[in-house]
Amino acid sequence: MKNILVTGGAGYLGSVLVPELLRLGHRVTVVDNLYYKQSSLLDCCIYDNFFFHRGDARDSLLMKRLVRDQDFIFPLAALVGAPLCEMDKIAAQSLNTDAVRLLCDITSKQQRIIIPITNSGYGVGQSGVHCTEESPLNPISLYGITKVEAEKAVLSRGNAISLRLATVFGMSPRMRLDLLVNDFTYRAVKDRAVVLFEGHFKRNYIHIRDVARAFMHAMENFEKMMDQPYNVGLSDANFSKIELCERIKHYLPQFTFLEAPLGKDPDQRNYIVSNERIEKTGFRPTYSIDMGIKELIKGFSIINNNRYGNV
Repeated sequence: MKNILVTGGAGYLGSVLVPELLRLGHRVTVVDNLYYKQSSLLDCCIYDNFFFHRGDARDSLLMKRLVRDQDFIFPLAALVGAPLCEMDKIAAQSLNTDAVRLLCDITSKQQRIIIPITNSGYGVGQSGVHCTEESPLNPISLYGITKVEAEKAVLSRGNAISLRLATVFGMSPRMRLDLLVNDFTYRAVKDRAVVLFEGHFKRNYIHIRDVARAFMHAMENFEKMMDQPYNVGLSDANFSKIELCERIKHYLPQFTFLEAPLGKDPDQRNYIVSNERIEKTGFRPTYSIDMGIKELIKGFSIINNNRYGNV
């Protein structure tokens, strides 16, 4: 059993990860300000090893108290996504970067940190060339910049692992509809149509449950993985937006997608990614894009409003 502190643990990722950690017998403490008024961790209250604090990851007095006796710290608290960060630039900096620097300052060197960042830090890649962990980071959104800075702080501290996540998809108790696969599938179910900006832009993808599995894999293999960043994505899913829509249309034949002749995607990421480094440690994703699309179609027969986005 490990003692684990999860900031932002009631969010999209935490709501999937925390129950899995508890199921494995770990002692999990969550701090979350419940910004989205979510109740996504209610099922966890049955566990004696679950502790919840309604608070802010930027609160230094609270965090100093909560980090005591923790073996692992997972800093999930963040403003996630380029549009949300642009809406509140000060909060993006203070939560995505400064709160992580705070953790680096107040934890002992023996305590271990596993942080998720975004592989959007690669910005715009070279056509046909896979981005590896050695590729230069060139974030083009405030979101990407703040997460790259957080990674730098954690890896400079040492005794840490950074997971550079591909675009995440899949159902979660704290659902998000603004993620690309989730968004396009929702539109296909509800509107039967989507207009694409720069449909040839490519990115990598990963299921939310495989992200949770990557955290547990990093815990179990910490000694051999420590002090390195790892891309976490589906190696067979470096898809353009058009290719993604074609996959969705396979399951929803009435879905129509068109490319806009004018306009730009506000998130200008365009790259393909190699996940070889983490695969060499023995990690393999379990959930494919097709499995996720089928899951989302079921989920969207339940969800009938748009209160599940970050913006």
